[in-house]
Amino acid sequence: MIAAQYQWNNQHVDQPSATAQALAKEAQVSPIVAQILQNRGVDTAAAVQAFLNPGPEQLHDAFLLHDMQKGIDRIEDAIAADQQITIYGDYDADGVTSTSIMYETLNELGAKVNYYIPNRFTDGYGPNVAAFQKLIAAGTQLFVTVDNGVAGNAAIAAANEAGVDVVVTDHHDLPQELPAAYAIIHPRYPGAEYPFGGLSGAGVAFKVAQALREEIPQDLLDLAAIGTVADLVPVVDENRVLVYFGLALLKQDERPGLRALMKTAGIQPDDLTEQSIGFGLAPRLNALGRLGDAAPAVKLLTTLDDNLAQDLANQTEQENRRRQELVAEISTAALAQAIDADHRDRQALVISGHDWHEGVLGIVASKVVERTGKPTLVLNVNAEGRAKGSGRSVAAFNLFGALDQHRDLMTAFGGHHMAVGLTVPADQLPALADALDAAAVAQHLADQGPSEVTVAATLAVPDATMALYQDLARLAPFGTDNPRPLFAFEPEAVTQVKAIGKTHDHLKFQLQTGSSRLNAIQFGAGDQAPALEQAQRVAVLGTLEDNVWQGRHSLQVMVKDLQTQEPAVVVARTTRLHQAMLTAPGTYVFFHQNVYQQLADRLPAAATAVLYTGQPLTPITDDQPVYLVDCPDLTADLTTALTQLKPTQITAYLYEKESLSRLGMPSRSQYAKLFKFVATHQHVDVGHQLAQLSTFIQIPRTQLVFMIQVFFECGFISIAHGIMDAVAQPGHQDLASAPSYQLRQQQMQTEQDLLLCSDSALTQRLQSLIDLK
Repeated sequence: MIAAQYQWNNQHVDQPSATAQALAKEAQVSPIVAQILQNRGVDTAAAVQAFLNPGPEQLHDAFLLHDMQKGIDRIEDAIAADQQITIYGDYDADGVTSTSIMYETLNELGAKVNYYIPNRFTDGYGPNVAAFQKLIAAGTQLFVTVDNGVAGNAAIAAANEAGVDVVVTDHHDLPQELPAAYAIIHPRYPGAEYPFGGLSGAGVAFKVAQALREEIPQDLLDLAAIGTVADLVPVVDENRVLVYFGLALLKQDERPGLRALMKTAGIQPDDLTEQSIGFGLAPRLNALGRLGDAAPAVKLLTTLDDNLAQDLANQTEQENRRRQELVAEISTAALAQAIDADHRDRQALVISGHDWHEGVLGIVASKVVERTGKPTLVLNVNAEGRAKGSGRSVAAFNLFGALDQHRDLMTAFGGHHMAVGLTVPADQLPALADALDAAAVAQHLADQGPSEVTVAATLAVPDATMALYQDLARLAPFGTDNPRPLFAFEPEAVTQVKAIGKTHDHLKFQLQTGSSRLNAIQFGAGDQAPALEQAQRVAVLGTLEDNVWQGRHSLQVMVKDLQTQEPAVVVARTTRLHQAMLTAPGTYVFFHQNVYQQLADRLPAAATAVLYTGQPLTPITDDQPVYLVDCPDLTADLTTALTQLKPTQITAYLYEKESLSRLGMPSRSQYAKLFKFVATHQHVDVGHQLAQLSTFIQIPRTQLVFMIQVFFECGFISIAHGIMDAVAQPGHQDLASAPSYQLRQQQMQTEQDLLLCSDSALTQRLQSLIDLK
């Protein structure tokens, strides 16, 4: 059985709501697009049109940013005075694109400008005192930080002492004590009135360029889009505009560096999307800073030399492949450690190793969290006994809060709810692991359940069409706060299951309903192929993707999660009950007193026997399965019993020894035979001579018992102590008025409903009763 990794939150399951239908009509979009937008807070026709049609008019006035005018004045003064301006950047993709945007802008304005990208391992993140002092000594007269600076109090104080101003442009969380910078340009500065706080570092740099150039710098939209997507900031509002038009520019980009980088990454410009940035360009730009010096990334993005661009792209591709190899190697070791005897029972993980490259440990931690669902620290232990690494968390666990109260165990620490960086003496790792486990208990992590994901709709396989995909494509570009819609599928069957890839790491299969088939792929799930092949019922969660292969387009599901389930209804109708059918825990429902008396004592201790007599039944509270042991006389009894019990799983034995429908109702000639016999024979011992009577008048015994009961109820015969006699001068009575006759008719109809129908029809009937829960 494959368990879901996430909790599926179905905002909308089957059909778009009435309000979404109305919005679709007014905004002239498809109902499913209207429903998705409505779920995301875009709930008027005007808002829908604005969302679907980004335009430059949706960019906000750059001078609304805090200190923008002050910062622009200082930069322009520096340009006029021919002062040396140093752009102090960062080593990730957002940082190098921010640096490139600012560098190109100042160059265009005639500034005397250079840039400095700190080294992850020697300088660390943000303004570094030693680096600032070295740059000042080399002639820097003004610092402009990009994608960093709001936490650079010490370095900025040192610059101030040296008489050098610092203009900070940043977007990161603001600390309680802000640095004494000349200007702080930040979209979330306390008390500022900027309309959108979700800009990336590249986005803030773009706004500075907009203010300096007094126009929208369209030639920088490609860099702004890369930084925005890479930094996982919300792709809504102003960011949506930047990415929308940035992608359009990237498709026809004239930058030699980006053309070369796309070529080495195998990205076709015509097919480029935000995913091409997130999974293609950004990881390559990040690889340089993860493994060493990120400055070549800025040179790659800004050079006009085709040959240099290709050399730098090749170098970047080489470093990215090395990064991939390191991640794969360390992830294998870390995942093995995560499930060993020392770690598998822990709620949070502290994993360490030797000679692990510290630049990729954050990626490894993310992979462990993804596979295990547990908050994880991954650290490298060096020869001096220092452990340094990164941590990643799940939404239900505040990793920063868990570790913040144990700073005495660490020599360096920082981060936020979902991610941290830390350095700790190796001999303190066991204490750190215990502290993390204690925090998991204190935060009730075990009670939180899996992380929640939002399901846009449940789709039938035939409804997943290229036309739907094209409708959904209008919601792009996708990203944080505007994710690609996730759809749930419950196919009739899953076929062609196989593990693919060089090491069979990935899972590929087909969803099938009727004659409709839909390809699906899930990366990193190849080991689940055997369980998926054996599953009878599968639910799949994923996004619709356009798979392009050799110029051909086909729709496929990119699987985010899947789960296999025991079928909710198991049809196992029988004319003979076996002890093996009565061994599992659950609630066993009986409809006949005699069957109940025979079998109730033979059930296991963990089972409950229930005899339905028409009295209300208590609903099941622990989701235990229900077993329908025998077939009721009335279909309505079954419906009532299940409606009251509210089961989630049903196994239907519906035992009946002999089919009344196959036996049929007695014929007129059979009734005449019995009537003639009764009229001519007195004192018949039917209690002991029923078999002889059946043979004598040639009526099957079961049928004969029924006929005698009908005659008795109609007053044609009397029976006392097993002796049958005719009633003299009985009144006229219709046989169909006898209760036994009417019951037989009802039982035969019940057999048609429950025993003689197809398995699929009975499954559907019982499933509908479960769905009433």
